[in-house]
Amino acid sequence: MEVKTSLLDNMIGVGDMVLLEPLSEDSFLENLRNRFDHSEIYTYIGSVVISVNPYRSLPIYTSDKVEEYRNRNFYELSPHIYALADEAYHSLRDQDKDQCILITGESGAGKTEASKLVMSYVAAVCGKGQEVNKVKEQLLQSNPVLEAFGNAKTVRNDNSSRFGKYMDIEFDFKGDPLGGVISNYLLEKSRVVKQPRGERNFHIFYQLLSGASDDTLKKLKLHRDFSKYNYLSLDSAVVNGLDDATNFRTVRNAMQIVGFMEDEVQSVLELVAAVLKLGNIEFKPESRCNGTDESRIKDKNDLKEMCELLGIEQSVLERAFSYRTVEAKMEKVSTTLNVAQAYYARDALAKNLYSRLFTWLVTRINESIKAQTKTRHKVMGVLDIYGFEIFEDNSFEQFIINYCNEKLQQIFIELTLREEQEEYVREGIEWTNIEYFNNAIICDLIENNQNGILAMLDEECLRPGTVTDETFLDKLNTVCAEHQHFESRLSKNSKFLNDHSLPHSCFRIQHYAGKVLYRVEGFVDKNNDLLYRDLSQAMFKANHSLIKQLFPEGNPAKVNLKRPPTAGFQFRASVGTLMKNLQTKNPNYIRCIKPNDKKAPHIFTESLVRHQVRYLGLMENVRVRRAGYAFRQAYEPCLERYKMLCKQTWPHWRGPAREGVEVLMANLQVPAEEFSYGRSKIFIRNPRTLFFLEERRRQCLQDLATLIQKIYRGWKCRSHFLLLKKSQIVVAAWYRRYAQQKKYQRIKSATTVVQSYTRGWQARKLLRELKYQKRCEEAATTIAAYWHGTQARRELRQLKEAARNKHAVSVIWAGWQGTKVRREYRKFFRANAGKKIYNFTIQRIMQKYFLGLKSSLPSMSPIDKTWPTRPYLFLDGVHTELRRIFHLWRCKKYRSQFTEEKKAVYEEKLEASEIFKDKKALYPSSVSQPFKGDYLEISKNPKYQKLNSTVDEKVLLADVVNKINRANGKGTARIFLLTKKSVVLADQKTGQVKASVPLPDLSSVSVSTQSDGFFALKLKEGSASAVKGDFLLSSEHLIEIITKLHRIGATDQEQLNIDISDEFLVQFKQDKVCVKFIQGAPKNGNSVSCKRKNNRLLEVSVPTTA
Repeated sequence: MEVKTSLLDNMIGVGDMVLLEPLSEDSFLENLRNRFDHSEIYTYIGSVVISVNPYRSLPIYTSDKVEEYRNRNFYELSPHIYALADEAYHSLRDQDKDQCILITGESGAGKTEASKLVMSYVAAVCGKGQEVNKVKEQLLQSNPVLEAFGNAKTVRNDNSSRFGKYMDIEFDFKGDPLGGVISNYLLEKSRVVKQPRGERNFHIFYQLLSGASDDTLKKLKLHRDFSKYNYLSLDSAVVNGLDDATNFRTVRNAMQIVGFMEDEVQSVLELVAAVLKLGNIEFKPESRCNGTDESRIKDKNDLKEMCELLGIEQSVLERAFSYRTVEAKMEKVSTTLNVAQAYYARDALAKNLYSRLFTWLVTRINESIKAQTKTRHKVMGVLDIYGFEIFEDNSFEQFIINYCNEKLQQIFIELTLREEQEEYVREGIEWTNIEYFNNAIICDLIENNQNGILAMLDEECLRPGTVTDETFLDKLNTVCAEHQHFESRLSKNSKFLNDHSLPHSCFRIQHYAGKVLYRVEGFVDKNNDLLYRDLSQAMFKANHSLIKQLFPEGNPAKVNLKRPPTAGFQFRASVGTLMKNLQTKNPNYIRCIKPNDKKAPHIFTESLVRHQVRYLGLMENVRVRRAGYAFRQAYEPCLERYKMLCKQTWPHWRGPAREGVEVLMANLQVPAEEFSYGRSKIFIRNPRTLFFLEERRRQCLQDLATLIQKIYRGWKCRSHFLLLKKSQIVVAAWYRRYAQQKKYQRIKSATTVVQSYTRGWQARKLLRELKYQKRCEEAATTIAAYWHGTQARRELRQLKEAARNKHAVSVIWAGWQGTKVRREYRKFFRANAGKKIYNFTIQRIMQKYFLGLKSSLPSMSPIDKTWPTRPYLFLDGVHTELRRIFHLWRCKKYRSQFTEEKKAVYEEKLEASEIFKDKKALYPSSVSQPFKGDYLEISKNPKYQKLNSTVDEKVLLADVVNKINRANGKGTARIFLLTKKSVVLADQKTGQVKASVPLPDLSSVSVSTQSDGFFALKLKEGSASAVKGDFLLSSEHLIEIITKLHRIGATDQEQLNIDISDEFLVQFKQDKVCVKFIQGAPKNGNSVSCKRKNNRLLEVSVPTTA
């Protein structure tokens, strides 16, 4: 279950200043200090975020924090800049409202870091994808580039933005970033030529000299030593915590990511080097014969190197520094420049060159990050601009900056009041007018087209005659003397005549943030911001492509005699455009505060913070928010938070949330004038009412916590007791068992001893009896043996006597018979002598033939086909028959040596011959290969132990086959197991059974006539195994697999059909696919390849064999 938190939970001080009670400037500051001391740097004023710079890293910007604030209500968690960024992003994405985030505060307050945090949060929560990530990276990487060229170290901030930046980030309808557009305002270009004590020039100069390689510096004609350049201040050249060399590499990488080409980067660096070279050009005075003063360049080496960098003729630029040409209608007047004017021209060129380079960088970045599609986009603007500035010496820059802040304060009050009024109307709450200070009168004093300060400054700059800062002040004293917010010693208003805090060369304006004293010295020159036309034309003549783009007015073909617009006019126009842009968007505010001037953590300077609270108008903001109702909350979270305060709503309220809140407020007896019911929210007028609810809730939660603790402790003690009781029973049972076992062991031991003694006595008694019986038997045997010997010798003598008598009779009878035969033979021989001789000869030949055959018989090997040649023609039939009989006898003798296993193997080989001989090209190569059966040693290999245990029957064949995929014809390795009852296919790596097919479900097996190893197991239609279709497999032992399948089918009295064809059909689920075998040229190492031709054809290419 998700734990819901609130802004009011675990709060240090007050998280929302609207709820501060009592409200005063001191209590406001004390609340900020309290939260700052506890590292709570963010505080709300309604929907406005106050950010106090901690000057240290805090662990509140991690990815976990991003996820914590993602898709959460604004007031649901403790104040954070992520809450405002999330609210703005979801209003843009879900409600289709364009947003703008206005970040204001003085230098060092953390405005730049706040803008980075907003952009990084939006980048983290929006969509993902290659193109989206590229856009996000480009938007984020534009910051380091602009910081390098637009930020500098000041006494107040080591990374102070010296320009105003407004970025419009464009999103599509899904909330994914498409691109962005950056606008810059009033770069402090005077910093290029002069920096106050303790401050630095722009970062890029120091980064280039510290981080560029020696080769790059040599090309740019620069040295690493900062002291060699007049435009670089030396007292603050090195800043603790800033690594210029590393930052230079970061800037180069960021420019590459944003989309700068390598030649563009080189051109930018050349212009930066040219600015440094410009500062080293010095002039000396010379007097002409006519008495006028002119200037000459002291050392032309820096001028030469600069001209080489920019591709300008040295003489052209040298003349531009010495002469000024004024054109009026058709006339040209050339005047010499004295040393002071030459230095002014040099500095003006340096400032314009750097300022225009910065503007070009912004334009170039916009080209890279702009949205490519031209459809309407959702827009989120982020404004990071200078805060209100009050220095000891305030000049034209501070006047312009404070004017911009007056406009921002004006739009802030207007939009805040408008937002309040719209919410009241939306919720049906009566709107009461709120009195507040409207600074429109101050804005009118500055920007009025007729008698505004800027208009009079432009008029003074454009009028003919002698124009000085004093004449401008005189004009102000004449026109603005009666204005209640303008003060001057020289004005007609007599009350300031004796005000010694107001010098004669100054005027004072009472801004909304306080009074500011402005010194008029430099107002006219800074507003004119003139660059001599000679210098513009010299720059245009450069061979450097970027220089020509930066100085288009130097083109002689486009000479414009019209005076360029003043700096004040340009800034007023850009501020007007910005205000119109902001008016069309829903505003979100971040007010940044600097806690101390030492840039150190844990230091809170009250006077400094009080000053910023005043000029930021934060107290005014709180009063506007509290003028109506101080707190408002939707009915659902309100009821969820306070439902435990009423018995009717606790623990669950079944009706609508508003009715539950009404029951709750009635039960708590809150006065009716302290709250109002809107359409979707409850509005609470006084913070005391809210704190009353919070106190009652805190007390109730303590009571609930006590009850939960009591129940938990009781449950824990009962559980512990039951565990002890159960343990005691177990221990007692084990002890009784142990005691009985010991008792049994003792009884068993005693019984064994008694039994052994008894058995020993019985055995010895039996032994004595057996020994006596044996002696008796041996005596009888000896007597019988002597008697039998006597009897045998007597019978032997009788038999010998009878034999001698019988032999004598036989000898006499044989002699008589021989005599008779010889008499008869002599009579008979004379009549049959020829036949007898023939038969005798034939018998001798046959006897010699058989004896010769006996000595020349071949070996007993059944495959030995040799046989002796026949000696006589008439023995041809006998010779052939004897050869056949001998071979049969030899095979019988060979078979009689076989074991049952070897006999089965040869029977399989015989059956394979009957199936495949002369039918499949693969068969001859399989004859010499023995049928092993278990190629995987599945019973011995521990890898297949689990698989072996799942198979109940004996495994007849185990091998790795390839299961052919119908989609692409590629094979997947599978383990093939064959038993007497089924075929099993399993995963080779895991051993998991993928398919098990009973052998009765097999209808036939199809193979080709080629030398491939493909075979298809076809299943009977309607069988349980046929759901997924037939199997198309490939194996190196195809002959053995098919033979074993055929033998098992023969024993089951259901013959398995073997189909040998180069084209057959295979059923894959619902479709039948034709598998076609063709002969092709050898590819991929003479291997068989299978390719899918279409949804109904798989083509197997078999290499042709020589």
